[in-house]
Amino acid sequence: MENNESTSESFLKFFEAALPSGLATAVRDNLRAAASNAFEKMDLVSSEEFEVQKRVLLRTREKLEQLEHQVAELEKKMQQP
Repeated sequence: MENNESTSESFLKFFEAALPSGLATAVRDNLRAAASNAFEKMDLVSSEEFEVQKRVLLRTREKLEQLEHQVAELEKKMQQP
């Protein structure tokens, strides 16, 4: 989120420099409100939550592979006389 924040700040500073002082402030406030509103509507997760979910998925895949191997072994044993 820090990178997005610095990018949005750079974007706002660019417009502030190009517009007259009073107008720049109004535009900045409107842009911040619009950006905030847009981000609130999005179903975003933090980088930390993404990494946690990635690790959970990895462990789940590992467990699935382990269980598939166990099932294969049990099937082999069932087929033996």
